[in-house]
Amino acid sequence: MNANETTPYPDRAGTPPGWWRDAVIYQIYPRSFADSDGDGVGDLPGITARLGHLADLGVDAVWLSPFYPSPQADAGYDVADYRDVDPLFGRLEDADKLIAQARALGLRVIVDLVPNHTSAAHPWFAAALADAPGGPARGRYVFRDGRGPAGDEPPNSWQSVFGGPAWTRVTEPDGTPGQWYLHLFDVGQPDLNWDNPEVRAEFLDILRFWLDRGVDGFRVDVAHGLIKQADLADWSGPSEMLSGEGIDKPQPPMWDQDGVHEIYRSWRALLDSYPGDRILVAEAWVEPAERLARYVRPDEMHQAFNFEYLLASWTAPAQYAVITRSLEAADAVGAPTTWVLSNHDVIRHASRLALPVGTPRPNGIGIGDPQPDPALGLRRARAATLLMLSLPGSAYLYQGEELGLPEHTTLPDEARQDPTWTRSGHTVRGRDGCRVPIPWDADAPSYGFGPTDASWLPQPPVWAEYALDRQRGVPGSTYELYRSALRLRRESGLGGGECAWLPSGDDVLAFRNGRLGVLTNFGADPVPLPDGARVLLSSGPLDPRGVPTDVTAWYV
Repeated sequence: MNANETTPYPDRAGTPPGWWRDAVIYQIYPRSFADSDGDGVGDLPGITARLGHLADLGVDAVWLSPFYPSPQADAGYDVADYRDVDPLFGRLEDADKLIAQARALGLRVIVDLVPNHTSAAHPWFAAALADAPGGPARGRYVFRDGRGPAGDEPPNSWQSVFGGPAWTRVTEPDGTPGQWYLHLFDVGQPDLNWDNPEVRAEFLDILRFWLDRGVDGFRVDVAHGLIKQADLADWSGPSEMLSGEGIDKPQPPMWDQDGVHEIYRSWRALLDSYPGDRILVAEAWVEPAERLARYVRPDEMHQAFNFEYLLASWTAPAQYAVITRSLEAADAVGAPTTWVLSNHDVIRHASRLALPVGTPRPNGIGIGDPQPDPALGLRRARAATLLMLSLPGSAYLYQGEELGLPEHTTLPDEARQDPTWTRSGHTVRGRDGCRVPIPWDADAPSYGFGPTDASWLPQPPVWAEYALDRQRGVPGSTYELYRSALRLRRESGLGGGECAWLPSGDDVLAFRNGRLGVLTNFGADPVPLPDGARVLLSSGPLDPRGVPTDVTAWYV
């Protein structure tokens, strides 16, 4: 499985510098991070008050999930106004204060941009509904006549990522059944028509609005979905966002179309006209790695989340293969690889990794489902994190993972708010379990999330043991492991280093990054470290015979 000799990756000499190439960026899900006013929903002033935690942790930047005005049909990813703040989260001046405080603490700020669709409450969509078929307001979205004699069948067979048809029929201004509009996600998220010049001009202006307010970049939601195949051909394959698993497999007509790259080249030119090294980050569920790398060519985006890595099985061969492919594909275009293990859309890796190896990733875990072993999950999560943070490139952390938070796998079904739960007919539980407000103080109301017991999703009783105040300063705690790892990563220059594989067995991953040796043991028996090795950090206690199963060690 591993190379029989040290095999360094191609020299990165000559690639341009940039803070983002080796940055560790922390994702904040605003409604679940910190609540300043006690209404049970996190907000921008709450985030600002807690930014010191992130500076102490040792990250370089924060990424904020959407905080814009929205009906919250999909937790803010249905945007009604791209140039303001929803009163649920504060005011526009609160965003300015957050950006200023982050800058004072040495943190950069990345905001979410949602360009594939707007909210159905957006003024543009109201105008489209009032317009006639073929009118200019309708041309900003994807409207089509229906099939069948009366046009009462959807224009094609596409299904929503959240379940059910991806088309909804409208009632025309004269009261008659009319055209259908496309929504690859919720019915309240109509897809924009990116072949329309007005749409392109509008988003360039939105970018300018936030760049002028001082943001350092944008995480681009559904970055691989903006352009659809022109004929909107029927598609019988899966509707999930991942575009495919092989370069020879059929390309879904709604994902990863070549036309998206022209859009991002125009955005990159705009960002490059601003001072301060502003960045674009692609949420592009694209395989294989070679196609993902097209999003981070020198004149396009700066980073693209490595979801193939997030989905890889917890085995040495699978991890070796995805790391190798990822580094080679990114190096071919002079880009860093962007590693990630958890986010607001997937089961937290402290629970996901406890599932039997090879289990397809479920979309949510709930009451009555097979429950992951929390001890096994945390052990593997810590090992996976230490492995990820030792790799060259950039890394993203999801709020609460520094506390070892698991998924809330027993969240009451009646509390669920993810549209996936309702649109799937209560067959797919969805993403609420990873979005539960995080714990700060074990003995405080709502575990310190806010000044009251209110919490928009119920927190489980076990949150107390994961609270920050129970871990800060405690040797061996997950929080202190993260702090130590981030400090050593920075001191050793791991993000800007190179990965050189070392000979090892089939159940072991071993490599060097600069002076640092890294060993992850996936097997049942302890694995000895090289003679004379001095351990700097390990994800769990070491055995006298070496590194135990599901443990990663850093050594010199």
